[in-house]
Amino acid sequence: MDIMIKPVVTEKANAVSEKLNRYTFKVSPSANKFQIKSLVESLYGVKVTSVNTMNYDGKRKQRYTKSGIISGKVAAFKKAVVTLAEGETINFYSNI
Repeated sequence: MDIMIKPVVTEKANAVSEKLNRYTFKVSPSANKFQIKSLVESLYGVKVTSVNTMNYDGKRKQRYTKSGIISGKVAAFKKAVVTLAEGETINFYSNI
């Protein structure tokens, strides 16, 4: 099973990572906490102490156009907040 993991880089996520040493990732909905922990440790070479996950439902969206109303749905996703051990950090901008 292939697990997708993508860092969330927002102002709120950056503030939490600086203050509490927690990093936020968007992960596959089928991934569990053990898989997320092992993947983050192998990708970034850090020690993970805890993983918290949140499931988000997809939202309904619609917009008005000349040809009528177009309606659709935004995909559901899972977000993981990973707490690292004391003294560990992840630099997302190192390989730009």
